[in-house]
Amino acid sequence: MKVTSILVGGLAALASAHSDHREDHAGIPKLMGGRKFLSELKARGALPSALEEAAMLVEERQEPVESTLEVRQNANGRCGVGFNAKCTTGCCSLEGYCGTGKDYCAAPDCQLAYGPACDGNQVPSGNSTAGIKRPQIGAVPYGGAGIYDCAVAGDIALTFDDGPYIYTSDLLDKLKAYGAKATFFITGNNLGKGAIDTNGTWSAVIKRMAAEGHQIASHTWSHQNLTSLDPTTFKNQIIYNEMAFRNILGYFPTYMRPPYSECNATCGNLLATLGYHVTYFDLDTAGYLNDSPTLIQNSKNIWDAAINASNNKTDSFLQIEHDIHYQTVYNLTDYILASMQKHGYKGVTTGDCLGDPAANWYRSGDPNVVVNVTQSVSEDGSCSATITCLGSTFGNCCSQYGYCGTGTDYCGTGCQSGSGTCGTSSSTSVSSTKATTSTSSKSSTTSSIATTSKATTTSTSTSTSKASTTTSKATSTSSAAMSKSTDGSCGGTITCQGSTFGNCCSQYGWCGKTTAYCGTGCKPAFGTCT
Repeated sequence: MKVTSILVGGLAALASAHSDHREDHAGIPKLMGGRKFLSELKARGALPSALEEAAMLVEERQEPVESTLEVRQNANGRCGVGFNAKCTTGCCSLEGYCGTGKDYCAAPDCQLAYGPACDGNQVPSGNSTAGIKRPQIGAVPYGGAGIYDCAVAGDIALTFDDGPYIYTSDLLDKLKAYGAKATFFITGNNLGKGAIDTNGTWSAVIKRMAAEGHQIASHTWSHQNLTSLDPTTFKNQIIYNEMAFRNILGYFPTYMRPPYSECNATCGNLLATLGYHVTYFDLDTAGYLNDSPTLIQNSKNIWDAAINASNNKTDSFLQIEHDIHYQTVYNLTDYILASMQKHGYKGVTTGDCLGDPAANWYRSGDPNVVVNVTQSVSEDGSCSATITCLGSTFGNCCSQYGYCGTGTDYCGTGCQSGSGTCGTSSSTSVSSTKATTSTSSKSSTTSSIATTSKATTTSTSTSTSKASTTTSKATSTSSAAMSKSTDGSCGGTITCQGSTFGNCCSQYGWCGKTTAYCGTGCKPAFGTCT
């Protein structure tokens, strides 16, 4: 049983800060079809402190109301629902004033229906993606009540909403240092930062996410509450983000998270038609509510309450954070990543934690082009849907725990054929081309993300050629030729022997000294075992 459900009562008081405050029931956590205990942050709470104005008086946002009156143009400079008036030019602010600049035009607060220049009304360049076919492939459900839980024990799907932002590049550095993968639910044009496909900084960050094996997902174009939109605006929120992704990557995602985690039955049906997996979470540290040095411990306590009582052999988590908050990125993330290592969890993408092949994560932005993603060759001994062991210096097989190697532990039961070769012929030899591959090489093997058959064909043909052009290599490496673990991980060329964490390398690739590390599944090639 997932332990996070015990936090519902204790965190109910925080729910009003998560929910869209335009609803009468905003103070009640919504438990939609799963163990979700808090919905996502509301619009004003989404703003990082750098963008908040200390003296700003914020009126309560109101739901659009039915009116028989014709919408007027510019009622003495006022606009919006409460004034039944549009701005002739520029933007309509949350408080109902016409103007230009971030204070008036930034999403999600600019009132789209009353300000033509609102950031959320800006359309990305190029053809619309609306006409692209959207077949529902794979076993993960589309639309509906949504997804709250991972399916693979020992996995924690790290997810970050609302970016990219000024902290995101540093966040990627931290994830890389720990060998962790994440899913970024990206908003296309919010917080006055500019559109992701026209701002070179954001485009580069998104390309880096993809290159480093992270999953890219949608959080709509301008972070509007989907349950409050008319059908046309609803569709625009999805399609505009697709167009921006297409302009950056050439493809767009099939996974999305609704802003404020609000998505009623109508919303779920529309997203199913548009071909999206609606993704929520079952662990929320409320980092966005604790974005100060004196408060962030609250989020660490929430994390500890869930993780300390869990078992990595039976439990998994789909966790939510926001990369637009300083304390989340520079304080909480380090704490979470270190805790995951300590407890034997692996940081993965949402698709990975659901057992969904990477081929299902994206669609081509051009109906006439087959989408391809590049699998990078492993440089640190880890492997995943976007990182292959083929051609690596660690071995060509990707184990069930996501590490490259050449023994039966890697090439036998649970071996991931989509990220390397598997079988007895793979366990005793390594491709001769591997010997000439530098660990810093960025060479890659490309596999289609439109189908899974191509990846299978690639693996098979590579395995065949490898069998005829192999050079022998011992299946175990002496500790003298290996680096001593400095972060608690082991495998590949990293040994636990002599490390401060313990001399045993567990079946999950972590150093320690108890029976959990030194007993069943312990890897003698990377330390000592009992």
